[in-house]
Amino acid sequence: MRLAIYTGIILASGYACLTPALAADPTGDWRVADGVANIRVAQCNGAMWGAVSWEKKPGGRDENNPDVSKKNRPTLGMATLINMKKTAGAEQWEGQVYNAKDGQMYSATITPEGTDKLEIKGCVLGFLCGGETWTRVSPPIPLSTANAMAKGAPKTTGAAPKSAPAAAPAPTAAAPKSAAAAKPGQKSSTDPVGDICLLPEIAGFAH
Repeated sequence: MRLAIYTGIILASGYACLTPALAADPTGDWRVADGVANIRVAQCNGAMWGAVSWEKKPGGRDENNPDVSKKNRPTLGMATLINMKKTAGAEQWEGQVYNAKDGQMYSATITPEGTDKLEIKGCVLGFLCGGETWTRVSPPIPLSTANAMAKGAPKTTGAAPKSAPAAAPAPTAAAPKSAAAAKPGQKSSTDPVGDICLLPEIAGFAH
C-alpha cells in the first residue's frame, strides 16, 4: 500500500530511521522533494502550520475532499501541516498532515536537519510510516502580528532579522521567485498567500 501526499510526503513501509536533528527553525518556505509545490511553515497560535505557497501547476483544486463544500477550494493557500506542537526534549513538531490525494488527515512529524533541510514523516494508523526531505527556499519567518497576539505563543528561535534580505533561489522554469519577497501579511503577484497565520482556515482554528 502506498499513499502519495499532495505536499510531496511519501508514506511507504520500511522507512529508515531519521538521523538526529540539529537545532534549527522549521519556519520559512520549503520545496517538496518532487518540486511540485512550496510549503510555507510558520508559527501560528503557538503551533507550527504549513500551507501551500506556490504550485508548479497553478489552479489546483481540493477535489478529493470528502466535504462536498470544499471540493472546489483552491489548493494554493490550503493548510497541509495542521496544528503541529513541539515535542518535549526534541527539535521536532507533531501534528497532522492533510493528504489532498485522498482528502484524509494523517499523523505526522517535522524535524529540521541543519538549517536548509526539513524531514517530513507521516504514519497511517501508527504504521506504514515513511517520509522525505524538503529543501529551504526562503529564510525563517519572524513572528507576525497575528502570532504575537496569540496567548502563550513561544518565541521563535533562529529567526532571521526582519531587515535581512530574502534568499531567493535561482530562477528556473519550474521555480518561482521566493515567496519571502513579500512582507508578512502582504500579498503580491509573486506571493499570493502572504502571512499564512491570517488565512481563514488557520486563523479560525484558535477561536
